[in-house]
Amino acid sequence: MTPALRPMVLADLTAVLAVERAAYFSPWAESHFRDSLRQDHECWVLGAGDAVLGHGILSAVAHEGELLNLCIAPEAQGRGLGAHLLSHLLDRARARECDEVFLEVRDSNGAARRLYRRAGFQEIGRRRGYYPGPEGAEDARVLRRELA
Repeated sequence: MTPALRPMVLADLTAVLAVERAAYFSPWAESHFRDSLRQDHECWVLGAGDAVLGHGILSAVAHEGELLNLCIAPEAQGRGLGAHLLSHLLDRARARECDEVFLEVRDSNGAARRLYRRAGFQEIGRRRGYYPGPEGAEDARVLRRELA
């Protein structure tokens, strides 16, 4: 079955949290997802049948987008699903009249950094000690992509 994108709803949170916890050392709390849904962020689920394979959240304010979360279940990674979800979120940013999109990515997350580089993001800075890690704080790379 081909994975399909659909807007996230509160009923998805159990499955979304399971994917988030399986994929990340420091996953988002349920309250972060609830806040994003309440704040009218672009909240999307990527699924096949009843299975949630990933999710993404984009904030769009004053012609600027921020990719807050993009997550693919570990067992579904390496199949182009992250690129598919990212492309959709960038399309949603354009629909919301964003001129540019920003994001932070873990310094150690080479697969995500390659995904974003292939999608046209460029590094514009770093946040020292931004992410908690198993061996202490880890830097985040700040990336930006123009949409014009």
